[in-house]
Amino acid sequence: MKRLVMKNRRRTRRKLHVRKRVSGTGARPRISVFKSNRHLYVQVIDDLEGKTLLSASSQSGETKGLRPTVSDGEKLGASLGKMMKDKKITRAVFDRNGNLYHGVVKAIADGTRKAGIEF
Repeated sequence: MKRLVMKNRRRTRRKLHVRKRVSGTGARPRISVFKSNRHLYVQVIDDLEGKTLLSASSQSGETKGLRPTVSDGEKLGASLGKMMKDKKITRAVFDRNGNLYHGVVKAIADGTRKAGIEF
């Protein structure tokens, strides 16, 4: 059990370290990624107003049923990029939320970039 507690503390520390520097605005919102063992969640957030502009997950919508794999992460990122284009959002900042930037998190970022969103 102690191993899991320490793992979560390290992730929280990394998360706070990133969030000190990364903040979203109306013109350039923050893309926040959360992954669990079963699902992926992505939000586009305006931190100045404290509002979530868009969200996509592997539990609902056209991306329902996706697993937390690299190929499905890229599909989720492409879907999010398409929704952002529809809302006329072309630039954003990426918040990896304490996760390491590789694997599924990187695939989500790459999928969003391929859809035309600039980080």
